[in-house]
Amino acid sequence: MKVTIVGAGNVGATCADAIAHRRIASEIVLVDIKEGFAEGKALDIMQTQTTLGFNTRVIGSTNDYSKTAGSDVVVITSGIPRKPGMTREELIGINAGIVKGVAENLLAHSPNAIIVVVSNPMDTMTYLTLKATGLPKNRIIGMGGALDSSRFKTYLSQALDKPANDIQGMVIGGHGDTTMIPLTRLASINGVPVSQFLSEEELAKVSADTMVGGATLTALLGTSAWYAPGASVAFLVDSILNDQHKMIPCSVMLDGEYGQSDICMGVPCIIGKNGIEQIVKVDLNDQEKALFAKSSDAVRSMNDALNTVLN
Repeated sequence: MKVTIVGAGNVGATCADAIAHRRIASEIVLVDIKEGFAEGKALDIMQTQTTLGFNTRVIGSTNDYSKTAGSDVVVITSGIPRKPGMTREELIGINAGIVKGVAENLLAHSPNAIIVVVSNPMDTMTYLTLKATGLPKNRIIGMGGALDSSRFKTYLSQALDKPANDIQGMVIGGHGDTTMIPLTRLASINGVPVSQFLSEEELAKVSADTMVGGATLTALLGTSAWYAPGASVAFLVDSILNDQHKMIPCSVMLDGEYGQSDICMGVPCIIGKNGIEQIVKVDLNDQEKALFAKSSDAVRSMNDALNTVLN
């Protein structure tokens, strides 16, 4: 199994590191526009093989997409990171051109690959990639829901003072500070609703902390986060390459699901060797439906901004 990751910055390199250490793929190709950068990151990861006990081959390339040929999954992390005070919407003009060009180069060498989009604004970049490539929607996956859900479960774990791996919960909607929807009503710990342990006020705080989880880290770090995003990509890629059929919230093109069409939004999906194997319908209550509709309006406004930039 071969994975290509475009963008050898913090997120891309962490993603490659996680995939290699977990032995998810036999070969990883890191691509970056900066001369020698991807090669250096790849060599650094390779030099951990003997101490960490993996045999994955990691190679780097400076904008040479021929080395990516035959990739099963390609991950697009390229684009400028969000700076403090910068919204995801402000990234559209710059990152749209980058993502479109990268997708075209990748498919020229790996026409059957499944594409995982990480670049922000993620829902709009997923939409752009789908429209620009003309691929079936099952092969274009936006990663954001996996990351948002991991943050949600972390905040629930802290509020409950219980192990995060005992907690089930997910975030749907747009991958943005004001558009994501943590489904606190459905969250549980080993099958028991978390509402039995946390008050409405505590759950509201968990939800609010989750929604600004990315912005919180950006303010602390001075740039976007990378450990959790990289691990979330590896988690998603693992389910694809090993056909695990995990249910993971991902941004996918909706064609009537959840009352929306012609838009990429985060919803629970079954992820396997074909990418999006199934979109799972969750029965939302009236409040959650209203939040999803509001989230979709915000994502559409970003898509409109994208179309303005492209035209």
